[in-house]
Amino acid sequence: MDAQPSSSSSAAEKKKPMVIITIGMAGAGKSTFVQRINSYLHALDPPSPPYILNLDPAVTNVPFEANIDIRDTINYHEVMKQYNLGPNGGIMTALNLFTTKFDQVLGLVEKRADTVDYVIMDTPGQIEIFTWSASGSIITDAVASSLPTVVAYIIDTPRTNAPATFMSNMLYACSILYKTKLPFILVFNKTDVQPHEFALEWMQDFEAFQEALASHRGTTDDEGEPTYMNSLMNSMSLVLDEFYKHLTAVGVSSMTGAGIKEFFDAVEASRTEYEREYLPELERARAEREQTLQAAKDESMSRMMRDLAVDRTKNPDAAPRDRWDPEAEEDDDDDDTDVNIIDRSEQPWPGQYTDVMQMPRRDDEGVTWPRPG
Repeated sequence: MDAQPSSSSSAAEKKKPMVIITIGMAGAGKSTFVQRINSYLHALDPPSPPYILNLDPAVTNVPFEANIDIRDTINYHEVMKQYNLGPNGGIMTALNLFTTKFDQVLGLVEKRADTVDYVIMDTPGQIEIFTWSASGSIITDAVASSLPTVVAYIIDTPRTNAPATFMSNMLYACSILYKTKLPFILVFNKTDVQPHEFALEWMQDFEAFQEALASHRGTTDDEGEPTYMNSLMNSMSLVLDEFYKHLTAVGVSSMTGAGIKEFFDAVEASRTEYEREYLPELERARAEREQTLQAAKDESMSRMMRDLAVDRTKNPDAAPRDRWDPEAEEDDDDDDTDVNIIDRSEQPWPGQYTDVMQMPRRDDEGVTWPRPG
């Protein structure tokens, strides 16, 4: 008799799945990182398969099986041909077209919310296409308003050992953090090639970064004076010092799997940050927006009623002709339902894990890869 209340209470206490949005520069290893965390979740006991969304329409192949793939809905090459666009313009337009159907995506994700713990989104390699486009903002805001969300900013650690490159990455991370206002995790990838301790030291010790900057070649001119770039990075490091204090950073290797557990520990900590900081702000902004919309509706209705009263006073015989005739109403349903989002998990073997080494090629692949050597 006691089993039913306990099971119902456990179902009521089921946490919403955590959404992980992976963002990073081209070549930072976003897709490989998604494959690694996908493999990690499948290897748990019991397994916890994530719900994966691929938002890159131009990728030829991905090392994971996506539940929702933008390529199943939008033909990237056809978009470039139809709209006479280049590669970046084609990706942005494809993402914009996909965003018009994102309510279907949210519906599919929310339908699976009780059966998954994580929803992972792999974004296009061109970082600016997602972070600074209207479609990227719409997708991020729509997901974050429904489910706990964290942004994982993937950094190519071997290419960040130079102070100038490190500073560029930190500035971009800072801009994304303040644009999304979501919990943020710096993920130093490829630590099997280059350990990330130097980056953590630069973030925690201002003087250590200054020493690295001074010892790096090209920081002084022919007369031994600091160059403009050196002075600029010195100033920016002071500005970002406060930014580092509120930032979570982890080092991972998508090749070996090192640091993945620490990453998920940071993700779970971000859930608390989301509920404590982002959610109240979201509810406040939503209530303020609804109040503004209601005020505008009331004003519009009041203005219309005043105009209607004046019109009826001037034309009393026209009132009977203004009545609505439901039989004369034409069925004008212009809702575009010819394109639907495909949820691959509803096909045979839902949530099936695919081994990268044995994954079959896609039917539309016509790429001949060069052999090494």
